[in-house]
Amino acid sequence: MKLPIIIVIDDDPQVLRAIERDLRSRYRKEYRILSASSGEDALKTVQELKLRNEEIAIFVSDQRMPGMPGVDFLQKARHYYPSAKRILLTAYSDTNAAIRAINEVQLDYYLMKPWDPPEEKLYPVLDDQLDEWQKLHRPDLASIRLIGYQWSPQTHVIKDFLAGNLIPYAWLDVENNQKANELLGLGKLTEKDLPVLLFEDGTQLIKPDLTAVGNKVGLKAQASEQLYDVVIIGAGPAGLAAAVYGASEGLKTLLIERRAPGGQAGTSSRIENYLGFPNGLSGAELTHRAISQVQRFGAEFLAPQEVSQIKLQDPYKLIRMADGSEVAARSIVITTGVNYRQLGAKNEEVYTGAGVYYGAATTEAYACSNKDVYVVGGGNSAGQAAMYLSKYARSVHILVRKPDLSSTMSQYLIDQINATATIKVCGYMVLTELAGNGHLESVTVENIKTGSKESVPADSVFIFIGARPCTGWIEDLDIVRNDKGYIETGRELLRYENFRKRWKPDREPYLLESSIPGVFAAGDVRAGAMNRIASAVGEGAMSIKMVHEYLAEL
Repeated sequence: MKLPIIIVIDDDPQVLRAIERDLRSRYRKEYRILSASSGEDALKTVQELKLRNEEIAIFVSDQRMPGMPGVDFLQKARHYYPSAKRILLTAYSDTNAAIRAINEVQLDYYLMKPWDPPEEKLYPVLDDQLDEWQKLHRPDLASIRLIGYQWSPQTHVIKDFLAGNLIPYAWLDVENNQKANELLGLGKLTEKDLPVLLFEDGTQLIKPDLTAVGNKVGLKAQASEQLYDVVIIGAGPAGLAAAVYGASEGLKTLLIERRAPGGQAGTSSRIENYLGFPNGLSGAELTHRAISQVQRFGAEFLAPQEVSQIKLQDPYKLIRMADGSEVAARSIVITTGVNYRQLGAKNEEVYTGAGVYYGAATTEAYACSNKDVYVVGGGNSAGQAAMYLSKYARSVHILVRKPDLSSTMSQYLIDQINATATIKVCGYMVLTELAGNGHLESVTVENIKTGSKESVPADSVFIFIGARPCTGWIEDLDIVRNDKGYIETGRELLRYENFRKRWKPDREPYLLESSIPGVFAAGDVRAGAMNRIASAVGEGAMSIKMVHEYLAEL
């Protein structure tokens, strides 16, 4: 974390050097000392520091300067840093100006020149002012600031990407945050440039795509090698486990994720039934631990990067990325998981990202403060989202087709929901239509038993209604999938008539092996998988054992 700043301004070079020397002698371990020889130069520096999200603790300005007197500078600087302490350096003849400045710019103190010895006339004053500033100072720990509209789908995508990759940022809604508009003015930006990301080095990204954001925050989208022992596609729990075991067992391992690690589990606000964590943990915490392991063992991780095609070139598999780059692999583990199924309600696409969200409860929860929200779905993901949203929202309604949650949700979650006054479970209810002006404002709900419909106010809807496998990208690959699109593996492949024509090795496929030798599937994307984090982790680890056996054949 960067040190807060003390800025000193004086047009006399000798005086400026002297006070800089005294300030550095006393405060250089806890503060950075910056200087300027005029009020105009100092104001430019202040504006740049504000854009970079730097903290200024004290302004120490000479009064009698050509162009911009000290009082005028302090008045202008106060606009950017209202909590910074303001000290005026004056000669005896300027005492009246200093006294007037106490009222005009809320001057905190004025110092007479000369201040020798500083131990008696300078340091005690600054020590008191700095102590007072520190007591009231609340540092902004986020080095990245995102300015945009709450109801902008493009803004939501960036928020969700940063949150999913565990990158801290400050969210500034341009419609409700005065600081957002100040920063736009400082950066010479307009609302047409939104969303915009501001970084601590002073750079800006205007309407960026996720690749540009990822590159800027230090994520890696290009592979460093041409050939890998195993390439794992998808960084959910199964993919993360496969990467940990692959790298730790000496395989040259590449992990590719198109958005953010953790998968659907990574967006969970609380996981309470994962073995070894009796007090529970968040999906973000689990993801952070797993990524740390992946990197510690030396696996290479690409994100955001998307695989668009797999081509077979025996004995290798060529993997083409969305940006046109390619890598070769001796084996592949597909762990792309599942996506939330779309609701199918009228106007759903119109409000996606503008009040309608798939998952994303942790990303958008704060924006739901004192508002009415709806959660559609009766599984554990829906229950965890409802519990998290209830900390912020005025009311949370869970809509389920069944009479209650008993057949679809874990009992511990049902008990928590029943004990939360702001959550209401609405059985036999479906959401049929969404409406609003620029963003979601109301929904139409229907009772499937009686057929009655009602339009009710709603600020946000979070959808958790089952899943569909992320396998559309392998349409061109001759790989056996079931009628729902999940990848078939192991002995289950023997049920398919054309399998023997495709399968050439003199053995049956391994337990997690697909219809293509050396291409494995693990986790939720695999047909017959159990939809639990622990089972996905287990399958990811198992897949590496089978990768070893396959590589031994080559």
